[in-house]
Amino acid sequence: MNYRIGFGDIRIGDEARRYLNEALSRNWISEGPNVRLMETRFADLFGYRHAIATSSGTDAGIVGMSALMDLGAERGDEVITPALAFTATANCILAAGLRPRFVDVDPDTLNIEPEFIEAAITPRTCAIQVVHTMGKPCSMEAIMKIATRHGLPIIEDACEAHGASLNGQVVGSFGKMGIFSFYAAHLICSGEGGMIVTNDSSIAELCRSIRTHGRRDGELYFHFDRVGYNSKMNDMEAAVGLEGIQNFQDTFAKRRELLLALQEKLGHLEDELQIYRDGPGEILCPHAFPLVLRNETAHIEGLYQFLENRGIQCKTLFGSLPTQHHAFAFLGHELGEFPVAERIGKTGLHFGIHQYLQLEDVDYIVATISEFFSQKSSKKAC
Repeated sequence: MNYRIGFGDIRIGDEARRYLNEALSRNWISEGPNVRLMETRFADLFGYRHAIATSSGTDAGIVGMSALMDLGAERGDEVITPALAFTATANCILAAGLRPRFVDVDPDTLNIEPEFIEAAITPRTCAIQVVHTMGKPCSMEAIMKIATRHGLPIIEDACEAHGASLNGQVVGSFGKMGIFSFYAAHLICSGEGGMIVTNDSSIAELCRSIRTHGRRDGELYFHFDRVGYNSKMNDMEAAVGLEGIQNFQDTFAKRRELLLALQEKLGHLEDELQIYRDGPGEILCPHAFPLVLRNETAHIEGLYQFLENRGIQCKTLFGSLPTQHHAFAFLGHELGEFPVAERIGKTGLHFGIHQYLQLEDVDYIVATISEFFSQKSSKKAC
């Protein structure tokens, strides 16, 4: 289908083409100068001490979770993680030999509910993974107090939250590690690719080893200190990502303009829809635009199909991984255990607000959503 409003778009500019050509001229496109430059510039852009590039955001998660083994975790230990999230958040835990311990989320933020974290801690808990869902920062002050009280590291999944901040501090810098993705819909895009960030030099060294088959950091010899993977980014991906970093501030500003315009123009529908805005001290990353029906007993399918049929590409709002997705049925959870995540899975969707859209596209989206609810009201009146 040809969408008028797609999730994202990749447009390769002169800067990316220059780096691509440099990589091709070296006859070596595996990890090289472009990757190292992207790591440096990403760290500098947001103020992280270390950035470790990977082949995808999922691989960043797998490497980060695997690093927990060197920090004292054992296979089968539990990582607390939100039930509402993209599947990679749980997949990376399982791939590292750990077990996800799901907890429900706050309906007003889409993020992990701090009070549920404490109740989920067991002797096998080895870490807390938070997800800054749809670019909205989690309640990090409360979560960090819990983590400190129990001596647990925090891993921040900031894949949807490039540049988001809370009280002036960028996400990804609160915990031991932050994880980013550079997939097409994200603010910084390299086609594929991911990044681990940390302010801890020992964790940076550990992650560099794991993403390169477990070799000692920087060595090419076959000396393997730990189980690792081939999770390296390549220089062609980094070429595209470098241009994304260069354009980040303009991209962020453009997407924020679209985000705020949508929030304002959909305000007349807030009796029907929950709209997610900046909270106190927050600056949301304008990753995409989530909507949740106020009617908890309704289903999003009608609005989903209405938007799709009019050229607005949509995706559901993840849903409850342990109870609404068959992939995790083996973990033994039952429908009803995560009522908020399950409700959002039934009543939520999101669509893209990438930087190549215009304000007239915002007007088209608003008019389309308004038409749906107008028709719905007319049918009720009949």
